[in-house]
Amino acid sequence: MRRGRAVLAGTVAAVVLGGAVAAAVGLDGTGEAAGPSAPPVPPTAEITRGDVVDTTSVAGRLTYSGEYTAVAGAGGTVTTVPAEGRVIRRGRALLRIDRRPLTLMYGRVPLYRPLRSGVDDGPDVEQLERNLRALGYGEDLTVDEEFTSLTSSAVQEWQRDRGLPQTGVVDAAQVVFLDGPVRVAEVAAKVGDRVRAGARVLTLTGTRRIVQVDLDTEDQQMARKGAGVRVELPGGRELKGRITFVGSVAKAAPGQGEEQEGASTIDVEITLAKGSTGRLDQAPVTVEMESERVRDVLKVPIEALLALREGGFAVEVVQGSATRLVPVQTGAYGGGDVEIEGAGLAQGMKVGVPRS
Repeated sequence: MRRGRAVLAGTVAAVVLGGAVAAAVGLDGTGEAAGPSAPPVPPTAEITRGDVVDTTSVAGRLTYSGEYTAVAGAGGTVTTVPAEGRVIRRGRALLRIDRRPLTLMYGRVPLYRPLRSGVDDGPDVEQLERNLRALGYGEDLTVDEEFTSLTSSAVQEWQRDRGLPQTGVVDAAQVVFLDGPVRVAEVAAKVGDRVRAGARVLTLTGTRRIVQVDLDTEDQQMARKGAGVRVELPGGRELKGRITFVGSVAKAAPGQGEEQEGASTIDVEITLAKGSTGRLDQAPVTVEMESERVRDVLKVPIEALLALREGGFAVEVVQGSATRLVPVQTGAYGGGDVEIEGAGLAQGMKVGVPRS
């Protein structure tokens, strides 16, 4: 649903025409309310100065950051698999093949070669050594890009504790390097399955909760990296969020039909502020994004507008027990407020609003 200017203008008309005070009024030549007697002083609101912000609601999906595919580093029989939804951290087994664990370690460089004594120096060696130290192995080990005898000794000690052959060699059948802790999204291989090296066994995600939005490309101006948003969860709970990723490649809109030919979207990722998402794993959500902002203007609540008999709008300025109508030009609408301009209007003045 959109809360654009047309909708808000309709709201103004409904408010203006629905109240007793909002019956069409006229102005005399001086701007004073016409008629021999002044009406009772109405309830008031203050003219303020600030930003008028309009928003648009779009559909999103509560999910987790990132997606990784874990493959078997060696062929064999799957003997242990994790439960879907489980979080696995450094040093823990992702699964076991022939009872041998495939262990998670942290790092950005994939294990593209066996690491052993004599291997060329490289950042993959350094991240292995860093993980060994973090797991309590290689007390005298210097963490650098060189695979030394101390590295080999630390590897053998780790292999012994993991129930692996103590070869001093680490390969893809033993270790997977990923950015950090992971969550098991899908188990593709079940216990007892025979798998070959390279077969997909698990789908993993990061552990950070995010909201994913497929945003219409015509609305891409709303997606500004760093901009704040509001996310409404199923049940009505609201959380604050911030846009942390905006895609630059358009793709066909999901579920596009013939009548939508040519429709496209961009990926937008929102990181949630601290707050409980409950027990929801994945769920549809509504995201309120800023679509327009007019800065540093005079504004009043929309219900303060009065329809004039001769056309246009006015506000009823209240000064003590006296009131007067001041014609206004309206600008942006948003957040229940409307931008106004009018002769003599200033921040802090009081204007009449309908009685509740």
